[in-house]
Amino acid sequence: MRPPTRRMVEVNVARKLAQRETSCQANLAFDRSNAKEKFRDYELCVHLDTHDPKASNLKLPFLKKRSKILEIVAAKDVIFALAASGVCVAYSRGHLGNDRLCFLNVSPYEVIRSLFFNKANNSIITVSVYKQDNFSSLNCRSTPLEYIRRKEPASGFSLFDTESLRFPGFVEFDDVNGKVLTYSAADKIYKVWDLKNYTHLYSITDDSISEIKISPGIMLLIYHKCPSGAHVPLKILSIDTGDVLLSFKHQLHRSKKMDFIEQFNEKLLVKQEHESLHIIDIRTGERTEVASSHFLTPSAFIFLYENQLFLTFRQRNVSVWNFRGEKVTTFEDHTLWHPDSNTNNIYITSQQDLIISYCQQADGEAVGSINVSSILDGSCLARIRPKAGDAEQLLALEDVTALFYNEDRNEIYTGNKDGKVHIWSNETAP
Repeated sequence: MRPPTRRMVEVNVARKLAQRETSCQANLAFDRSNAKEKFRDYELCVHLDTHDPKASNLKLPFLKKRSKILEIVAAKDVIFALAASGVCVAYSRGHLGNDRLCFLNVSPYEVIRSLFFNKANNSIITVSVYKQDNFSSLNCRSTPLEYIRRKEPASGFSLFDTESLRFPGFVEFDDVNGKVLTYSAADKIYKVWDLKNYTHLYSITDDSISEIKISPGIMLLIYHKCPSGAHVPLKILSIDTGDVLLSFKHQLHRSKKMDFIEQFNEKLLVKQEHESLHIIDIRTGERTEVASSHFLTPSAFIFLYENQLFLTFRQRNVSVWNFRGEKVTTFEDHTLWHPDSNTNNIYITSQQDLIISYCQQADGEAVGSINVSSILDGSCLARIRPKAGDAEQLLALEDVTALFYNEDRNEIYTGNKDGKVHIWSNETAP
């Protein structure tokens, strides 16, 4: 077959664009075709190792032990890898090399528990515990990326110093609304902060609050059930001002345990043990009931704000639902490897159209694969599997414990039980 001429390529591109404009189905096919090209021919190209037993700035013995990767975050040309031991390492990524920039543990007795990349001000936030208080209080630190690139992590600054974040205190970062929620257990005060400049916006003091859920533009305050167990009081607040927008009660079965209450825009999702799922429109009062045999209680949710859908994770299965209680997608090949639905092994693209996960191979191989699937139609668009006889790829895909897709660079990063990070790319550059 003769190679395509430039004219043939131009005609094919024009035809694809015309199809994209004239049909929703064609638009979906166009996106699916583009995604297949984007993830074609991925290869293992770089190995990174978080383990360094000779690191002089790490004094706690367990920080020097090899441990699995818990979390990977990438910000443009910088990769952050957090190990279960509490060590966090930053690496450069690009034409200048793939070198270790620094440890983010700026204190020799610091154990880092989680990471958050703050797009609002281009910084990395670490949440840590320290030996001096027996690892009991959360401490937050913000470090601009420019300091990381200069290998100066100590130039960052601490956050929320006024708050006592000792358990059951917590901090939650909300990228969608650009807010931070903290709870100081000692004072029993919830506070909302601006994510861009960390200024305090308002406080909520109410001993009756059981839980707070955040959704675009609003917060749902879930109170303890009334003494009789007949209802649960709920309030919806403006996330920007803290003003109460709506206060109401949801009726319950007195003897049944609460499985979950979730909020998504104007939709309230409520389910009790062995009971149907109830989807309530809080503006109109309209209710949709989904039988418990059809909707089994999941272990995790991911709300897809762009598409007005939500994902549920139960054991190794992923399901896509709309707010009429209908399952809208059946995945062709997306059975998760880990049964605990660990979302650190799952990545949803910013357009919320693709899910990338560490999955079981359909043929039952002992090593998993990285599968890229369409959320909208369930088709499997790409699989990264070890090539026959390639020992390096086989080891890299053995027991993947964390996964991240760098959309800027079109690269997938995986971490494994040995504390190593592997970079997968279809670019020829290192």
